[in-house]
Amino acid sequence: MRSPRRLPLLVPVLLCALAVLAARPTDGMDGDGGSGTGTQVARLYADAARATRQYEDGRREAEAQRSKALEYEKRLDRQRQKIDAMHEDLGRIASAQYRGAGSLPLTAQLLLADDPDGWMRGQRALDRADMAVNNAIGRSLRAEAQLAADEAKARATWRALEERNADLAELKKEIEGKLEAARARLDGEADASVSAGSCPGAVRPDPPDTNFGRDWVAPVETYTLSASFGSGGARWANRHTGQDFAVPVGTPVRSVGAGRVVKVSCGGAFGMQVVVQHAGGYYTQYAHLAAVAVDQGDRVRPGQWVGQSGSTGNSTGPHLHFEVRVTPEMGSALDPVPWLSQRGVAL
Repeated sequence: MRSPRRLPLLVPVLLCALAVLAARPTDGMDGDGGSGTGTQVARLYADAARATRQYEDGRREAEAQRSKALEYEKRLDRQRQKIDAMHEDLGRIASAQYRGAGSLPLTAQLLLADDPDGWMRGQRALDRADMAVNNAIGRSLRAEAQLAADEAKARATWRALEERNADLAELKKEIEGKLEAARARLDGEADASVSAGSCPGAVRPDPPDTNFGRDWVAPVETYTLSASFGSGGARWANRHTGQDFAVPVGTPVRSVGAGRVVKVSCGGAFGMQVVVQHAGGYYTQYAHLAAVAVDQGDRVRPGQWVGQSGSTGNSTGPHLHFEVRVTPEMGSALDPVPWLSQRGVAL
């Protein structure tokens, strides 16, 4: 039986962590013993990112196997050709087994032999013919059995790879659905808190890896740049004083460098916000947040989460408003894009 096309070689199963992701609770307590939507969003965000990475890894692995699958199919074709050739050899050997140099069968030659030597020569020829037939049959049977095993293994491997990728896609969809619902709750809770003038406490999810190996990073990992420094619009009294990053509600917001948190507040045009002081007399502001992950006075590292993006305050949609200042207050802003570029961060 011929195997289906596009059969890959055996691939390592890199996706065993799916079961952990699927079973992982997302409604548990946060790092400080509290609970809340912000913590759920943070954990779901991390789970969604992890599931997405594994899904993409699985897709890349499948693509990498396709070239190997073509080579493997060629090998199977060569095996089939060898088996066909063996079958032809068997036919020729069987035809020649009972025929001698002339037209008489070998058994007749033995009966008509004039001397013992001739009889022995005939017997040896007959034995060699039998051995050749038996060896050819054995090789053919072994080759056919190996071919069948290889084809079955290849089909099973391809089915398993496709099933795992389908499971990954379903898991990714499920997590993203939960994340979207949690983001909506977080956005509503944040607006209610700001309207009431009662800022929620710091959400402290499991700390992510912040060993970036560099001193400065972008404030969010994945984003679309929107309103830029100095741009005009009806939303601002004068000019825009920062750089906006369009990101979904709940996106982790990171401190761009090492420093100390000098302000955590909610209310007013910036909604929930965090201000961090850095060496050299610079300050960075992270505004319109839906949740904060630090308290005033905390020391932060490059890339450490300081909050989660939102749409609180004077905002028409979820985004991060990021400013660089030379004082902790408004009115001393610098263009953040060249400031970050000078520190090795290209936006």
